[in-house]
Amino acid sequence: MSRRIVMFFALLAALAACCALTWHIAWQSGIDELRLNAAARVDRTTNTLKSTLDRYEYLPYLLSRHPVVQNALDHPDQANVARANRYLEDLNARAHATVTYLIRANGIAVAASNWNAADSFVGVDYNFRPYFIDAMKGGVGRFFGIGTISIEPGYYISQPVYRENEREGTKEIIGVAVVKLNLEWLQGADASEPLIVTDDHGVIFLSSVPAWKYHTVRPLPQNIEASVYATRQYAQQAITPLPMTIVKTLEGGAQIVRVGGGGRDGRHAPAFLATHRSIGEPDWQLITMAALDPVESGAQNAVIVTALVFVSLCLLAFYWRMRRARVREMIRSREMLQTAYAELNQRVAERTADLSEANAQLTKEVNERTRAEQDLRAAHDELIQASKLAALGQMAAGITHELNQPLAALRSFSDNTRVLIDRGDQAAARENLEAIASLTERMGNITNQLKLFVTKARPKNARADVARALRQVFSMLRPRMKNVAVDIAPALVEGSAPVFVRCEDLRLEQVFINLIGNALDAVASCDKPRIVIELNTYADTIELVVRDNGPGVPADALPRLFEPFFTTKEMGQGLGLGLAISSAIARDYGGTLVARNREAPIVADGPEGGTQADADQSHGAEFVLTLRRA
Repeated sequence: MSRRIVMFFALLAALAACCALTWHIAWQSGIDELRLNAAARVDRTTNTLKSTLDRYEYLPYLLSRHPVVQNALDHPDQANVARANRYLEDLNARAHATVTYLIRANGIAVAASNWNAADSFVGVDYNFRPYFIDAMKGGVGRFFGIGTISIEPGYYISQPVYRENEREGTKEIIGVAVVKLNLEWLQGADASEPLIVTDDHGVIFLSSVPAWKYHTVRPLPQNIEASVYATRQYAQQAITPLPMTIVKTLEGGAQIVRVGGGGRDGRHAPAFLATHRSIGEPDWQLITMAALDPVESGAQNAVIVTALVFVSLCLLAFYWRMRRARVREMIRSREMLQTAYAELNQRVAERTADLSEANAQLTKEVNERTRAEQDLRAAHDELIQASKLAALGQMAAGITHELNQPLAALRSFSDNTRVLIDRGDQAAARENLEAIASLTERMGNITNQLKLFVTKARPKNARADVARALRQVFSMLRPRMKNVAVDIAPALVEGSAPVFVRCEDLRLEQVFINLIGNALDAVASCDKPRIVIELNTYADTIELVVRDNGPGVPADALPRLFEPFFTTKEMGQGLGLGLAISSAIARDYGGTLVARNREAPIVADGPEGGTQADADQSHGAEFVLTLRRA
């Protein structure tokens, strides 16, 4: 166990050493490459800035030699000043400078290229500006600062303007010619990485990072800070040191610095490679900041790759060692397997005899089961035949039940026809004969429709008028309804608007015949038999309710009421198929048929138009048929 721990820590130490070496090599390589790129960038930017300054260096001198400028400073009358303003405006536009203006020896600007602008320099006192003081001493003034009028930073170049006395061979400074350049474009010339420009005091006046402007790269002495405030060089900006820490100075003067907070020692602040270049004249420093994040990221990636390779090699060595151990184990296992195989052969020989005896016993049992299956298949065939005969009997019983009502109506119509013929009422007899013909056609349709109950045919997309079907049923059941009071909903009487449902006419009539026929059978023993037929219409469905004041349905019979061949009538009075057929018809057309006993007695109309309780207080039964509207 101790050997494994020592090996583990040795590998861990080797991994740490490889990672440290990789980090050092990758870091040094990244820094060298970054230093070369940063040097090329700072040289390129320095040359761009210096060429711009050199291009405008001689413009104030040429301006000071022009007669229009000299006349405006020597004799600043209205005509000379106006001529100088137009000249400066045209010159400034062609030279693409920011502002060009003339200052008299007393420090007051008398002409400017922006003479007609709201922030014109004309009439402003510039005695305190260093570029004016240097030019009045006969030198060239160079100064960067924030304008007192425009409040915009710029680079000022000035030259003295002389009045020469040819007779005496002397010359006198009568004013100063000044050109102001806007160098803000340099901040965005290469915005990929931070760029700053400092003046001779170390104050940052140009920076691609706005938060760094008007800070110093080194602390300012008190006298220099007072001079900057006195000349209003940076418009009274608070000049504070930039929080920059020099981490390391590299070959060639480049420095690794951290800029910003990032803790008490700045260790967590962003790191940059700072490269310095001197502009020359003026005494400015241009500094580029190249972020060290790519170098650190590259070094981290190199360390990760090294660690992965080292771990992979260790795992490969571990796998090779484990494979060798596994091969040795396999050889040992093979020898043990051969020994076990020899023992197994001996046991197989011993078991073969037992299996042969068991196989003979199984063969005998299989033969017996085969004979039993043949007997079972014959009994199954006989059972199927018996089921077919039972279904045929059910169909015959259904046809008998459904034809009872039309046959009774046929007999009634034929008896009435015979009486009408004896009376000589030919018109009424013809109507009865037409009814007999209609009933005969209906009986034929019944025999065809009963197949749907057996075969479960899919419902057809038909529609039927509820009131018309009910009238057809009343015409067939009229002989049985002589002594029964029937209350019909107003929507079902003749002449009312038709109400159509999804059902075939004949099948709807079948349902009505069964429901009303059952109601007539239920009230047959009542003193005052009454049947109520209500119609409730909804948006998508209708609800037809058939109520009677008979004895109702026994509670134990309600769950089985719609089963085929179940009946509560006496033997010979019904086959028990009517409600089963009616329920099947309702389901075929997406409806329902529900039976229940009423909780309150039917109330009949009184002789005075009011209402009184029926003398027969039997609650009776009600059947609710629900169908979809068409």
